[in-house]
Amino acid sequence: MVQKGQFLERATLVPVGREVMEGTAHRGAKAPPLLVLPPRPDEGGGMDHVIASELVWAAANAGFPTLRFNHRGVGASQGSRGKDLALLEDAEAAMRMLMENAGTSALAVAALHGGAQVALALQAKHPSVGGLCLVAPADIAPEVLSRVACPLLVVMGEQDARLSRAKVAAAVAQAGGDLEVIDDAGASFQRNLPQVGRAVAAWLRRLSGG
Repeated sequence: MVQKGQFLERATLVPVGREVMEGTAHRGAKAPPLLVLPPRPDEGGGMDHVIASELVWAAANAGFPTLRFNHRGVGASQGSRGKDLALLEDAEAAMRMLMENAGTSALAVAALHGGAQVALALQAKHPSVGGLCLVAPADIAPEVLSRVACPLLVVMGEQDARLSRAKVAAAVAQAGGDLEVIDDAGASFQRNLPQVGRAVAAWLRRLSGG
Protein backbone atom coordinates (compact mmCIF):
# COMPACT_ATOMS: atom_id res chain seq x y z
CA MET A 1 0.00 0.00 0.00
CA VAL A 2 1.25 3.47 -0.90
CA GLN A 3 1.47 5.74 2.12
CA LYS A 4 0.63 9.44 2.05
CA GLY A 5 3.51 11.35 0.51
CA GLN A 6 5.19 8.21 -0.80
CA PHE A 7 6.44 8.19 -4.39
CA LEU A 8 5.74 4.95 -6.22
CA GLU A 9 6.08 4.40 -9.96
CA ARG A 10 4.38 1.39 -11.45
CA ALA A 11 6.04 -0.88 -14.00
CA THR A 12 4.32 -0.82 -17.37
CA LEU A 13 4.77 -2.28 -20.84
CA VAL A 14 4.63 -0.08 -23.94
CA PRO A 15 3.72 -1.98 -27.14
CA VAL A 16 5.57 -1.13 -30.35
CA GLY A 17 4.28 -3.36 -33.11
CA ARG A 18 4.99 -6.95 -32.01
CA GLU A 19 7.52 -5.86 -29.40
CA VAL A 20 7.21 -4.18 -26.02
CA MET A 21 9.30 -1.63 -24.20
CA GLU A 22 9.66 -1.46 -20.45
CA GLY A 23 8.54 1.67 -18.70
CA THR A 24 7.44 3.08 -15.38
CA ALA A 25 4.45 5.34 -14.83
CA HIS A 26 3.06 7.50 -12.06
CA ARG A 27 -0.53 8.65 -11.81
CA GLY A 28 -1.61 12.23 -11.34
CA ALA A 29 -4.72 14.38 -11.56
CA LYS A 30 -3.29 17.39 -13.36
CA ALA A 31 -2.71 18.03 -17.06
CA PRO A 32 -0.59 17.87 -19.11
CA PRO A 33 1.00 14.50 -18.40
CA LEU A 34 4.78 14.37 -18.80
CA LEU A 35 6.58 11.95 -21.11
CA VAL A 36 10.31 11.68 -20.35
CA LEU A 37 12.54 10.64 -23.25
CA PRO A 38 15.86 9.09 -22.19
CA PRO A 39 19.20 9.81 -23.82
CA ARG A 40 19.67 8.07 -27.16
CA PRO A 41 20.79 4.42 -26.88
CA ASP A 42 24.13 5.24 -28.54
CA GLU A 43 24.81 7.55 -25.59
CA GLY A 44 24.39 4.63 -23.22
CA GLY A 45 21.40 6.15 -21.49
CA GLY A 46 18.11 4.70 -20.30
CA MET A 47 15.04 5.52 -18.27
CA ASP A 48 16.93 5.01 -14.99
CA HIS A 49 19.13 8.02 -15.73
CA VAL A 50 19.44 10.16 -12.61
CA ILE A 51 18.01 13.22 -14.37
CA ALA A 52 14.98 11.24 -15.55
CA SER A 53 14.39 10.08 -11.98
CA GLU A 54 14.53 13.66 -10.74
CA LEU A 55 12.09 14.88 -13.40
CA VAL A 56 9.42 12.26 -12.75
CA TRP A 57 9.75 12.73 -8.98
CA ALA A 58 9.30 16.49 -9.27
CA ALA A 59 6.45 16.24 -11.78
CA ALA A 60 4.59 13.54 -9.85
CA ASN A 61 4.91 15.45 -6.59
CA ALA A 62 3.40 18.45 -8.36
CA GLY A 63 0.42 16.26 -9.35
CA PHE A 64 1.22 15.45 -12.99
CA PRO A 65 1.09 11.93 -14.49
CA THR A 66 4.43 10.72 -15.85
CA LEU A 67 5.81 7.98 -18.07
CA ARG A 68 9.43 7.09 -18.78
CA PHE A 69 10.65 4.16 -20.82
CA ASN A 70 13.60 2.37 -22.34
CA HIS A 71 13.94 2.38 -26.11
CA ARG A 72 13.83 -0.98 -27.84
CA GLY A 73 17.03 -2.92 -27.24
CA VAL A 74 17.80 -1.06 -24.01
CA GLY A 75 17.40 -2.65 -20.58
CA ALA A 76 14.52 -5.12 -20.59
CA SER A 77 12.87 -3.63 -23.68
CA GLN A 78 12.50 -6.09 -26.54
CA GLY A 79 13.95 -5.67 -30.02
CA SER A 80 17.16 -4.23 -31.37
CA ARG A 81 18.55 -0.79 -30.81
CA GLY A 82 17.49 1.54 -33.58
CA LYS A 83 18.23 5.04 -34.79
CA ASP A 84 16.25 8.08 -35.90
CA LEU A 85 12.95 6.71 -37.27
CA ALA A 86 12.94 3.73 -34.89
CA LEU A 87 13.53 6.00 -31.89
CA LEU A 88 10.73 8.27 -33.06
CA GLU A 89 8.41 5.26 -33.35
CA ASP A 90 9.31 4.29 -29.77
CA ALA A 91 8.49 7.79 -28.54
CA GLU A 92 5.21 7.83 -30.47
CA ALA A 93 4.15 4.54 -28.88
CA ALA A 94 4.92 5.87 -25.40
CA MET A 95 3.13 9.12 -26.19
CA ARG A 96 -0.05 7.31 -27.23
CA MET A 97 -0.02 5.17 -24.11
CA LEU A 98 0.48 8.11 -21.77
CA MET A 99 -2.30 10.18 -23.32
CA GLU A 100 -4.66 7.21 -23.27
CA ASN A 101 -3.90 6.41 -19.65
CA ALA A 102 -4.17 10.04 -18.59
CA GLY A 103 -7.30 10.65 -20.67
CA THR A 104 -5.85 13.71 -22.40
CA SER A 105 -5.41 14.85 -25.99
CA ALA A 106 -2.11 16.63 -25.31
CA LEU A 107 1.03 16.10 -23.29
CA ALA A 108 4.35 17.66 -22.37
CA VAL A 109 7.63 16.04 -23.38
CA ALA A 110 10.98 16.30 -21.60
CA ALA A 111 14.10 14.92 -23.24
CA LEU A 112 17.60 14.34 -21.90
CA HIS A 113 20.84 14.97 -23.78
CA GLY A 114 20.72 13.51 -27.33
CA GLY A 115 17.08 12.58 -26.78
CA ALA A 116 16.50 16.18 -27.86
CA GLN A 117 16.73 14.94 -31.47
CA VAL A 118 13.84 12.55 -30.88
CA ALA A 119 11.80 15.12 -28.98
CA LEU A 120 12.15 17.74 -31.70
CA ALA A 121 11.06 15.24 -34.35
CA LEU A 122 8.10 14.21 -32.19
CA GLN A 123 6.99 17.79 -31.66
CA ALA A 124 7.32 18.64 -35.35
CA LYS A 125 5.12 15.68 -36.30
CA HIS A 126 2.48 15.75 -33.56
CA PRO A 127 0.47 18.85 -32.54
CA SER A 128 -0.51 16.92 -29.42
CA VAL A 129 2.91 17.80 -28.00
CA GLY A 130 1.77 20.86 -26.11
CA GLY A 131 5.06 21.63 -24.39
CA LEU A 132 8.70 20.69 -24.98
CA CYS A 133 11.48 20.66 -22.40
CA LEU A 134 15.08 19.87 -23.34
CA VAL A 135 17.42 19.15 -20.45
CA ALA A 136 21.14 19.43 -21.26
CA PRO A 137 20.42 19.07 -25.01
CA ALA A 138 23.18 17.67 -27.19
CA ASP A 139 23.84 16.85 -30.83
CA ILE A 140 21.45 19.44 -32.22
CA ALA A 141 21.95 22.76 -34.00
CA PRO A 142 20.83 25.49 -31.61
CA GLU A 143 19.06 27.25 -34.48
CA VAL A 144 16.42 24.51 -34.73
CA LEU A 145 15.04 25.60 -31.37
CA SER A 146 13.73 28.79 -32.95
CA ARG A 147 11.22 26.69 -34.95
CA VAL A 148 9.60 24.99 -31.97
CA ALA A 149 5.91 25.85 -32.18
CA CYS A 150 4.85 25.07 -28.61
CA PRO A 151 5.89 26.31 -25.16
CA LEU A 152 9.61 25.56 -24.86
CA LEU A 153 11.89 25.21 -21.86
CA VAL A 154 15.62 24.53 -22.18
CA VAL A 155 17.58 23.68 -19.03
CA MET A 156 21.37 23.82 -19.18
CA GLY A 157 24.14 23.59 -16.64
CA GLU A 158 26.27 26.68 -16.28
CA GLN A 159 29.38 24.64 -17.09
CA ASP A 160 27.87 22.73 -20.04
CA ALA A 161 29.77 24.00 -23.08
CA ARG A 162 28.58 21.42 -25.63
CA LEU A 163 26.24 23.96 -27.25
CA SER A 164 26.81 27.69 -27.60
CA ARG A 165 24.86 29.31 -24.77
CA ALA A 166 24.46 32.53 -26.77
CA LYS A 167 23.02 30.70 -29.78
CA VAL A 168 20.70 28.62 -27.61
CA ALA A 169 19.48 31.74 -25.80
CA ALA A 170 18.83 33.56 -29.08
CA ALA A 171 16.93 30.63 -30.59
CA VAL A 172 14.86 30.02 -27.46
CA ALA A 173 13.98 33.71 -27.27
CA GLN A 174 12.93 33.66 -30.94
CA ALA A 175 10.62 30.73 -30.17
CA GLY A 176 9.16 32.62 -27.21
CA GLY A 177 10.50 30.02 -24.80
CA ASP A 178 12.48 30.04 -21.59
CA LEU A 179 16.12 29.20 -20.89
CA GLU A 180 16.99 28.06 -17.36
CA VAL A 181 20.70 27.97 -16.49
CA ILE A 182 21.56 25.96 -13.40
CA ASP A 183 24.42 27.54 -11.45
CA ASP A 184 27.60 25.55 -10.82
CA ALA A 185 26.36 22.52 -12.79
CA GLY A 186 27.61 20.57 -15.77
CA ALA A 187 25.76 18.44 -18.30
CA SER A 188 25.19 15.64 -15.78
CA PHE A 189 23.99 17.98 -12.98
CA GLN A 190 26.06 16.30 -10.33
CA ARG A 191 25.48 19.55 -8.49
CA ASN A 192 22.13 21.28 -8.02
CA LEU A 193 20.06 18.53 -9.68
CA PRO A 194 16.97 19.39 -7.56
CA GLN A 195 16.92 22.78 -9.26
CA VAL A 196 16.28 21.00 -12.56
CA GLY A 197 13.27 19.23 -11.09
CA ARG A 198 11.91 22.44 -9.63
CA ALA A 199 12.30 24.26 -12.95
CA VAL A 200 10.41 21.54 -14.84
CA ALA A 201 7.66 21.32 -12.21
CA ALA A 202 7.18 25.11 -12.37
CA TRP A 203 7.03 24.91 -16.17
CA LEU A 204 4.36 22.19 -16.00
CA ARG A 205 2.32 24.33 -13.64
CA ARG A 206 2.50 27.20 -16.15
CA LEU A 207 1.34 24.86 -18.92
CA SER A 208 -1.59 23.77 -16.77
CA GLY A 209 -2.56 27.36 -16.10
CA GLY A 210 -1.81 26.95 -12.41
